[in-house]
Amino acid sequence: MDPQTNKRNAVAFYEMMFNDCRPREAIAEFVGDDYIQHNPHVATGTDGFIDYFERMAAEYPGKRVEVKRAVAEGDLVVLHCHQIWPEGLEYAGLDIFRFDAAGKIVEHWDVLQEMPETSANPNGMF
Repeated sequence: MDPQTNKRNAVAFYEMMFNDCRPREAIAEFVGDDYIQHNPHVATGTDGFIDYFERMAAEYPGKRVEVKRAVAEGDLVVLHCHQIWPEGLEYAGLDIFRFDAAGKIVEHWDVLQEMPETSANPNGMF
């Protein structure tokens, strides 16, 4: 697959699994058989992903993500995201997805930073 198709698929995957709370369907449509997870809170493999995000959907209804930027190069896609959780908790995050030759996500890394209340500059996180 080409990087632009992978970029569209990464955004669609994130929308389906996070905003639409349909992680099982997102895995079936966008993820390969072997899925390597680097987030320390989520078990590796597709079952661990589904379990984690089904639990998040039940525990945090109304959570959402806004993709602010998407960058694709080779088999990698990076999403710069604003995660908004119930009760006012917000994060700035970077998600990195690796795609296989068939255009399926096979590996994921992420870095999250809680949104600060104050900043030494007026530029914001996005």
